[in-house]
Amino acid sequence: MANEIIASHQVAGWLLTNIKHCLDLIGLNHDKTLEEVIYVAVIVGAALLIGWLIRRGILWGARKYVQMRDSPGARLLLKQRVLTKCSHIIPPLVILALLPFAFDSDSKLLKIFEKCLYVYTVVVTAIGINALLTFIWTRIDERDNTKNLPLKGILNIAVGLVWAIVVIIAISILVDKSPAMLLTGLGVLASALLLVFKDTILGFVAGIQLSENDMLHVGDWIVVPSTIANGIVEDVSLTAVKVRNWDNTIVTMPPYTLISTSFQNWRGMSSSGWRQICRSVIFDSYYIKRCDDELLDKISKLYPQMASFIEESRKRGKPNYDPGLATVNGTIETNLGLFRAYMCQYLLNHPLIGTDQQILVRVMVPTGVGIPLQLWCFTTTAWTAYEAVQSEIFEHIAAVCSDFDLQLFNYPSGTDTEIIEMHNPDSDGAPVAPAMPKAQDAPKAPQAPTA
Repeated sequence: MANEIIASHQVAGWLLTNIKHCLDLIGLNHDKTLEEVIYVAVIVGAALLIGWLIRRGILWGARKYVQMRDSPGARLLLKQRVLTKCSHIIPPLVILALLPFAFDSDSKLLKIFEKCLYVYTVVVTAIGINALLTFIWTRIDERDNTKNLPLKGILNIAVGLVWAIVVIIAISILVDKSPAMLLTGLGVLASALLLVFKDTILGFVAGIQLSENDMLHVGDWIVVPSTIANGIVEDVSLTAVKVRNWDNTIVTMPPYTLISTSFQNWRGMSSSGWRQICRSVIFDSYYIKRCDDELLDKISKLYPQMASFIEESRKRGKPNYDPGLATVNGTIETNLGLFRAYMCQYLLNHPLIGTDQQILVRVMVPTGVGIPLQLWCFTTTAWTAYEAVQSEIFEHIAAVCSDFDLQLFNYPSGTDTEIIEMHNPDSDGAPVAPAMPKAQDAPKAPQAPTA
């Protein structure tokens, strides 16, 4: 046994002689098994100690150099402990260098220890490579990825390839076969692997398409109609896209869902700085009439900004069709056309409505419940301000439309009906007949208003 373990060179002989001398001092001489155990322990311990000292020395020097540079990359290097992860390769290399001092070259135990150390070396090398890949990806994502492209899937693929190579090399070391032979055998299992890693492969392809076509960035507001996703994209990885909804719930979906179905990205709205208001109100068609001089004079007095428009329209005698983006679009033929002109001026003078964007006040297709009037304009993208401006505009419409002899449509309610007390008789003793409703009071078809 001693011949298989203890090497025959001078260093081994010197070390074994000193071990025997120490055992003699404590009265354990001629114990061969104990001599062999102590011999191997000393060699391995010395190798570990030397490897640890070298690792600590290299780490100390590298950290000092990085701290002296004091750059964002250097700080990230220390934060992710890249140097520490890469330095784990030093101890097994030192042990491999000193291991022959503990065994003969033809020892079976030496071959077993070497195989284990080779596998360990491959694993810690992969850890170091993945740490470098993560560091490089983070730097690119922070410094160069100004469009927030979903690049994390590429990192996941690279890390997966490194570990796949590690597994193949480790198995080839343990079974003492060439990695090429293992790869040939894996070709038989390719169909099974495609089924197992179907989502991963589809996610990788989808990630490339999302990045190449600039379809999705981290931080985009997206709406996916086929799912409940409606919020901000927080992460795009190889197998999942995470979306934080406005109620702070997290929706997770595979990337190929965004490729196989359509989704709405609000990035264009955010980058343009303008958000569209496109909403309609419905006016009761019985209240729409021709404008007479009395109505035009009343509007000129109530709203002085309309006086010049009314005067110019009277002189022109026909509507003015201005093709501009933000113009007054209305007529003095009807009270609805006059109201359109008023709302155009109102929007043009509103401080939060973009006058360099399209502004339209238009009549939509009449419905069974009335005539819709749609407002099309653009305002700030700040959510609270957007809702406040939109509410203010339509509250204003509800308040001033009666000045133009217009009325918003409402379904009939108890306040719309005059109840005649049938139990009060007239002078002849006959009950009083209910008053006949006017034309404008006629009930309308109960259809839902359009948005």
